[in-house]
Amino acid sequence: MQAVHREFGRAIEPNGDVLTIALVNNMPDSALRATERQFCSLLGAASDGRLLRLQFFSLPGVIRSASARVHIARYYEEFTELQRNPPDGIIVTGTEPRAARLQEEPYWPSMAWLVNWAEERAIPGIWSCLAAHAAVLQSDNIQRHALAAKLVGLFECRLNDAAHGIFHGLPDRWQVPHSRFYGLNESALASHGYTILSRSAATGPDIFARRRRALQLFFQGHPEYSQSSLLGEYRRDIARFLSGERNAYPEMPRHYFDASTQSALESFRARAHHLRSSDMLAELDALTAGVVTANGWFDTAELIYTNWLSYLANCKLQRLLKSKFSSDQGGPIDLAA
Repeated sequence: MQAVHREFGRAIEPNGDVLTIALVNNMPDSALRATERQFCSLLGAASDGRLLRLQFFSLPGVIRSASARVHIARYYEEFTELQRNPPDGIIVTGTEPRAARLQEEPYWPSMAWLVNWAEERAIPGIWSCLAAHAAVLQSDNIQRHALAAKLVGLFECRLNDAAHGIFHGLPDRWQVPHSRFYGLNESALASHGYTILSRSAATGPDIFARRRRALQLFFQGHPEYSQSSLLGEYRRDIARFLSGERNAYPEMPRHYFDASTQSALESFRARAHHLRSSDMLAELDALTAGVVTANGWFDTAELIYTNWLSYLANCKLQRLLKSKFSSDQGGPIDLAA
């Protein structure tokens, strides 16, 4: 983690020895700071000795509380800084869906611009969950579809294209957290030139890729999640049910709790339907206080990000060489020739 330096509120001059990563953090207020920590930890572990500079951004239009707006104003860059000083790579998170159609989300104009800009400027990107759905919609008009129930839990996914460089050194299967209400049709992705890199019967496409001007990676899962992330989301949604903010009791994360905890939580759910009071949160916290889920996916996530950072470093080296050769020779040189 020492290799990751966060820079806030000032312009960054280009430096050939540093990889600049822009994290466009659109996660809900309750997960805003946790997402910062998760990506600092993951990128630091994946840096492999490289010096990284991580800049934080958030899409204009994402609905925020007053405290979250203060945090973003203090620690995040202005969104226009992306255009002024393009990073070497970009990571874009999703957020909670509020509309049935992505184009009806208040942040959609900013998201659509970001997708187009990354493609036009050949900025390699990682698009997470809802951001992945938004990117393929904007680029290729591939529509997401609503799932019968929220897909949430730990799911075993398998390599579908072991030869892809981003999966160098990875095992042929691993567990990965998923948490979403929508999915993408695998055949629609394939017909538009996307390569399915990993998948499972339960999740459908897990990670997929497309390369036009630059490599774009799309994650329907959340390999960056900590071991407590799914528990935190589950507690948040139960609290919303108990307070009357939502009508339906949330889906329990699959393959996440041990049998004893799962049984206790099922009993709690029955009582919650009967009593439905925010006072029950103390009981819920007592039930889950000792729950520890091993983070069996971190090593795999680290390898994926190490390979991605290597790709970014190679892309940056090619740009620097092209710029140097062009200057020395008095004109542009096609390095691919």
